[in-house]
Amino acid sequence: MSGLSILDVFTEDLLVRVRGKIGDELDAKTWRLVCKEFLRVDSLTRSTLRLTRIEFLFQLLEKYPNVKTLDLSVCPRVNDGTISLLLSRTRNPLSWAQSLKSLNLRRATALRYKGLEMLAMACVCLESVDVSYCCGFGDREAAALSCAGGLREVKMDKCLNVTDVGLAKIAVGCANLERLSLKWCLEISDLGIDLLCKKCQDLKFLDLSYLKVTSDSLCSISTLPNLEDLAMVGCPLVDDIGLQFLGNGCPSLQVVDVSRCESVSSSGVISVIRGHSGLRQLKAGYCFSEVSMTVLYNMKDLKNLETIIIDGAKVSDSGLHFISTNCKSLVEIGLSKCVGVTNMGIIQLVSGCVNLKIINLTCCHSITDAAISAIAGSCRSLVCLKVESCHKITEKGLYQLGSFCLLLKELDLTDCCGVNDKALEYLSRCSKLLCLKLGLCANISDKGLFYIASNCSKIRELDLYRCTGIGDDGLAALSTGCKELKNLNLSYCDKITDRGMGYLGSLEELSDLELRGLMNLTSVGLTMIAVGCKKLADLDLKHCEKIDDSGFWALAFYSQNLRQINLSYCALTSMALCMVMGNLTRLQDAKLVHLNYCTREGFELALWSCCGRMKKVKLIAPLRFLLSSDILEALHATGCKIRWD
Repeated sequence: MSGLSILDVFTEDLLVRVRGKIGDELDAKTWRLVCKEFLRVDSLTRSTLRLTRIEFLFQLLEKYPNVKTLDLSVCPRVNDGTISLLLSRTRNPLSWAQSLKSLNLRRATALRYKGLEMLAMACVCLESVDVSYCCGFGDREAAALSCAGGLREVKMDKCLNVTDVGLAKIAVGCANLERLSLKWCLEISDLGIDLLCKKCQDLKFLDLSYLKVTSDSLCSISTLPNLEDLAMVGCPLVDDIGLQFLGNGCPSLQVVDVSRCESVSSSGVISVIRGHSGLRQLKAGYCFSEVSMTVLYNMKDLKNLETIIIDGAKVSDSGLHFISTNCKSLVEIGLSKCVGVTNMGIIQLVSGCVNLKIINLTCCHSITDAAISAIAGSCRSLVCLKVESCHKITEKGLYQLGSFCLLLKELDLTDCCGVNDKALEYLSRCSKLLCLKLGLCANISDKGLFYIASNCSKIRELDLYRCTGIGDDGLAALSTGCKELKNLNLSYCDKITDRGMGYLGSLEELSDLELRGLMNLTSVGLTMIAVGCKKLADLDLKHCEKIDDSGFWALAFYSQNLRQINLSYCALTSMALCMVMGNLTRLQDAKLVHLNYCTREGFELALWSCCGRMKKVKLIAPLRFLLSSDILEALHATGCKIRWD
């Protein structure tokens, strides 16, 4: 017995339960490294895989046979051949295929109907598929996907080649569909929606945003007995008559979004309100010029209403007071760019709606510290506050916010010129902050950033766009206090030098970095970023004109996870461009405008080196007539979209 480990006492079932309690991926990785038994249990229990390199997929599916969710959305290239190999090369393809329930193929531009048909036939338990932004996805692909008869959720956003024929295939083949997103599928008309509503009566969520459907579609949609959530953002042909159909149907409706539907007016919104007393979310931003008391009066019967979005409308103090009195369950309100929002209106609003967690006051220019103080005093559960371009807010209001709203996770102070270092000292008390936007706040300095870094250790997104008072010392503070930082915008912070980049190199979680217009940044600084930030996926170096080829060579060698890059107006040569485009094998989106040191031949070689995995390229317009037709045709054939500037 002396040779036994304490781990021998734990049964496999107990270890599985322990593994299930570990949510953080870094903790899970540490757990796997403890011993072989922990590694084995992890292999049995892991249910989600997100791949960044397709070549690892085969061995990972053998290692983790019980995967239920597979995300291939960031793999450079997934095509029919990949799927064929996947189903033939793994030792027991039926094992993982039969357990798979969710598949993300977003932006898999090279995948066609044969690959989709193989997947649909093999993955018999498949319930959810995302093929959004797949430019080659058309009616044949939709027909292939419909072979997965058990599908309950399909996302086809911006699949521009899908018509009513393809939608009909989905509707007939997947009768149990519950969630469907067709945003930007511009070839789908009322005819396809009508058939969908007849065949898929179990639909609970439907997104038809930006489609050219008319109110006839709403007549069809109104027959859906289980529909709970309907989004029709930016549908110009939908009018009040259509909303009347909706008001008389869909008995289960809880969420409606008709924002930016230019033919919708107050009367149409009232029809929806009157027909659905159980409505939880009403989003009607930019639908009408003024929120009338008639609209608000009808809202008083919506006892479960949690969200109101009325962006862009004229709102009065009395209107906000009415909301405060009658919408006690309100959790979110959107008043972005609303004319007429005053301190008094906000004070009256929050006096009754004390459960508000999300408040959007973007461009409500009249509000001052008095409104912020009222929000802080009443809404102690506030999680998100957006006050971009509210120029009258100062440290006095933010003192109250930092004193009482300790659950705050997201704060947008972009272009609030009254924000200074003292204000950041007060805000640093909000230790749960995850996202802080301070763009165009010219009165903050390294001192203010030190306060944030000292107390807000969980922050993951920080926007310092054109914060010209920020320098290297501020980045030193961030590097020690904000180790979880993922997204950082330092564009046009012209005091930052290579020394600051050295500090950023220690942020191992950094994935999105904007360094646009840093005129003091050289190859030395870029090399330190490339070497240190191994998870870097999106990098913007536009107008960083002092970086020479040596910096870009370092980037090409070390930054193997880069998926998007902006090199416009940089000083790299043709050789460096070829190195970057050819060596960064996960790169999918590149902006290459005004590269004055690169030749036509250099562009052609660089584009050939990455042809087959690029999804987007931005080039200067004259190159359209200089590049060979062969490379342009090859890029188009592999699903790469070229944007000419």
